[in-house]
Amino acid sequence: MAGRSPARHWRHIGVLGLVCLGETAIADGLIVDKIYDPYVQPLEKELELRNLFQYDDDLPDVQRHSLGFGSALGERWFAEVYAIALKTSGESLHIDTYELELKRQLTEQGEFFFDWGLLFELEREADVDVWEFSTSVLIAREIGDWTATANVDFIYEWGSPINDEFETALHTQLRYRWRESLEPGLEIHVGQDTTAIGPAFSGLRRLNVGSKLRWEVGYFTGLDDATADHILRLSIEYEFL
Repeated sequence: MAGRSPARHWRHIGVLGLVCLGETAIADGLIVDKIYDPYVQPLEKELELRNLFQYDDDLPDVQRHSLGFGSALGERWFAEVYAIALKTSGESLHIDTYELELKRQLTEQGEFFFDWGLLFELEREADVDVWEFSTSVLIAREIGDWTATANVDFIYEWGSPINDEFETALHTQLRYRWRESLEPGLEIHVGQDTTAIGPAFSGLRRLNVGSKLRWEVGYFTGLDDATADHILRLSIEYEFL
């Protein structure tokens, strides 16, 4: 499942989470993550490994690793489940979140001026009773050798010990289809406490009949004091029938 690649907001990373006198304060984290396209490939399955690294002199270092398995459900639906591990400064790597995704392709590619899709995500924190549900509008448009993609997120989170709240986020990507093995692009991620921009590179290598390996590397810079100065995103997907 190519696209946002990868892929989506980065929530509840616990960078600023504090455990004090038995009370946990969970802070919202970065939203820099995979940007999804609105397309579904029938019969396709995938294994995905996604990694994010955050570095800043004034913020704790963070690592986030997502392992997922997905499968097409007919011609218009794609479902994927993730286990997400987190490591912050002074902590060991541990399972932090479980996530279920469901993508719906709404239009055929090229049918209208824009191609449309929807992404539904449900997340559950592993150690606390915190939930998050989001609906994302997926928009794409091909202009010559360029592809423009946007994900607009509507996010609701609830549970204890956080306050219930509603948020929005925007992820945009402009990618040049230079060759199948290498497509350079530029991404912008904007959300609560996060504004980041940077280049992203992706590519595809075809293996046996019906299988391929897709990779992506992105490096982003925070544009405000609340966003980490250095954010690195890596992902690799094995897609097969």
